[in-house]
Order: sequence, then C-alpha cells, then structure tokens
Amino acid sequence: MKKFLLYITLFIILFIGVFIIQNYPASSQPKNLKKLSDTNNIIKDLETIINTSKSRNYLNIKTLDTVATYIQTELLKCSNRIDIQAFEVNERSYKNIIASFGPQNGERIIVGAHYDVCGDQDGADDNASGVAGLLELARLLKDNNLKYRLDLIAYSLEEPPFFGTENMGSYIHAKSLHEAKIPVKGMISLEMIGYYSDKQNSQDYPLGFLKWFYGNKGNYITIVEKPLNGTFSKQFKKLSFQKNSILTKSFIAPFFFGGIDLSDHRNYWKFGYSSVMITNTAFYRDLNYHTKQDVLANLDVTKIGLVVDGLYRTLTELK
Repeated sequence: MKKFLLYITLFIILFIGVFIIQNYPASSQPKNLKKLSDTNNIIKDLETIINTSKSRNYLNIKTLDTVATYIQTELLKCSNRIDIQAFEVNERSYKNIIASFGPQNGERIIVGAHYDVCGDQDGADDNASGVAGLLELARLLKDNNLKYRLDLIAYSLEEPPFFGTENMGSYIHAKSLHEAKIPVKGMISLEMIGYYSDKQNSQDYPLGFLKWFYGNKGNYITIVEKPLNGTFSKQFKKLSFQKNSILTKSFIAPFFFGGIDLSDHRNYWKFGYSSVMITNTAFYRDLNYHTKQDVLANLDVTKIGLVVDGLYRTLTELK
C-alpha cells in the first residue's frame, strides 16, 4: 500500500511538473497598443444577433436564417468572396457562412465562431460574442495584403443535441477541407469572449491547484490547445503573447481536462489540423452559461474589442 501511495504521489508530481513546463510561460501582461476595433460595431452586431423573435437554436430555422443573412451582409461589406456551405440534418436546412481574405490559393488559416444557441436563451456570451468578434475582425482585415488566405466562418449546429456529432457545422467544414486536400496552416475557434470579472474567486478550473498557477480572477482571455498540437499553435501563442492588449493566458492540457475540446476546434483536430480555442473559459467563469441570464448586459464589449485587436495583429504577422 505504501508503494502504491508513493507511485501515485510521484505520478502527481510528475504530471504537475510536465503541465507547468508545457504551459510556460503561462501568461502575458497586456501591452499598451493602439485600439483598433470599433466597440460601436461590436454592440450593434451583438444587439442584432441577440434581438430576434425566437432563440437561434436548431429548431428555429427562420431565426437561424435571419442571423445568417445578417452575418453574410456584414461580411460582404468586407469581402466579395463569400460562400454558403449548406447542409441538411433531419430534413432541416442549415448553413455555414464563409468569407475569404488574402490570396486565392495556398495555405489557409481558418477563424470560426458558431452562431446557434442551446435552448431558449439570448446566448450573448455563448456565442454572439464570438460572432461579433469574427465580424469586427473582418472589418479590420478589409483591403489588407495578407500572406495567407484567411477564411472567416460562422458555423451552425455547434450546440446540443448535435455537439460531438458529424452534424456540427464545423465538422462538415473540416471534413470538406480534408476531402479536397486543401492545405491548412491552422484553425482558431472563437468561443465565448465577452464575460470578465475582477472579483476574487470569480475564476474556477477543472483542477483546484490551477488557481495557484493562473490566479482566481476571471479577468483574462485564454488560448487553449492540446499537447503535440503542431507548429501553428506554437507560433500563434508566441505572437499572441507579444501582440495582446488584454491579459492573455495559455492552457495546454490533454482531453481528460474538462472543457479542453468543447467547441468547433475539436473537429479540426479530428482531421489533423493544428487548432486552438480562444475563450474566457466558459462555465469555469461565466455562471450564466446555457441559461436565460446569458444576456448582453453582462458582457464587457471593450474587452471583446481588445481580444479582436490581438487576434488581428497576430494573424497579420504570422510567418
């Protein structure tokens, strides 16, 4: 029994050591950089996406189509290369909206956010915040000379009952890239980027000891990835730490850490693409997750803009 306890203790020490090493440096303080995003645009996008007659869940096709049309209209102001990836699930029609920037051919980078919600709620943080960030990123990218092709994608069907299935809009898109043998440098999922708190103990974690490492305030944005995640994720983290205007932290962990794969990036992992999630850690911070309290009034629009600013600077300087 004593040997068993010794082995367990050594394993825990080794695990914590490996975790700390692979996450070092774990955070980067915000840089005093010029603000690029327009918060008025972000507020307008959030209000339009949220203020629909019915919740934008998988049953309300007209609502999803209304939101998709708005997203398409806004993206068309920034790019004339718009594609609609339509697909059917259970005899209902859904769509991914895709806007392309930069070179027509060559390696591409995917940035995506889902616009559907779980159940009957506004889904302000989950995930109107991610879509609003996507649209503001498109405005910043307009007329830029880019090294890589950037595809910005608004997905449908990320939420239950389709989460984790091949009916997810992101699975359908990732599969289409794989089947067409399109070269992909990397993928970024924007998942809940709007809720923050400076209160003590406002941030939770899948394991308690992580508070010693990351702190107990939910006042930062996180870059989430898995181990052995490819070159893109390493480059992306390094540049993000240099170009951020908001406190930024890195979290690299295996799948058994709760929440590591709970967004659209999981489907790009399945096809071997280097992918990361940018998130405020969802239910580990925002207790309004998947409830009717997930409303616009709880979001920090200024910080959404800072997340987009850092993302824009990183994407335009990737080598």
